[in-house]
Amino acid sequence: MRIFIALDIDEAIRHRIARFIDGVRGFAPDARWVRPESLHITLKFIGETAPENMDQIKEALKAVEAHAIEMNIRGSGFFPGAKSPRVFWLGIEAGPSLAALASTVDDRVASLGIAKQDHPFSPHLTLARGGGGSRSPRSKMDGFKRGFQRLEEKLAALPVPEFGTMTAREFFLYQSHLSRGGSRYEKLAGFTL
Repeated sequence: MRIFIALDIDEAIRHRIARFIDGVRGFAPDARWVRPESLHITLKFIGETAPENMDQIKEALKAVEAHAIEMNIRGSGFFPGAKSPRVFWLGIEAGPSLAALASTVDDRVASLGIAKQDHPFSPHLTLARGGGGSRSPRSKMDGFKRGFQRLEEKLAALPVPEFGTMTAREFFLYQSHLSRGGSRYEKLAGFTL
């Protein structure tokens, strides 16, 4: 099973983001755009794990103590950066409470032998991905880069995108089902904040 831990987003915000995607998708048509129903804020990616480990993981997550988190979804950018963009994202402003939740989740599952994050937590919503590593033909990679650069130019001429504020009151354990049409995410368990 391929699993991760994440926050869901409010439907009103999801709808605004879907409209935004429809408006900008044409600037980077070669990118792989995320379906709006798949949007989430990843707290911890675990990856492949045996089904028999699920009860332990759920118990560890039940022990997470945190309060509801207010978040503002605004702004956009590219990972790893504008000069070699591979991922287009929206920003999450939440103060230290969101990073603290991600750290607590990481610590709880690390107690089960799951590797800790090896990079700082950077809350975001992934909207599109460009090339997929060394197997992608160079011309296709150049197409992704040009598309993302065109998208960046268009966004620079617009006001900073604002999608709204929400309060996360729970987080979820998800299973990722991979397929040719893109990943589909299934909520396996929820945990109240």
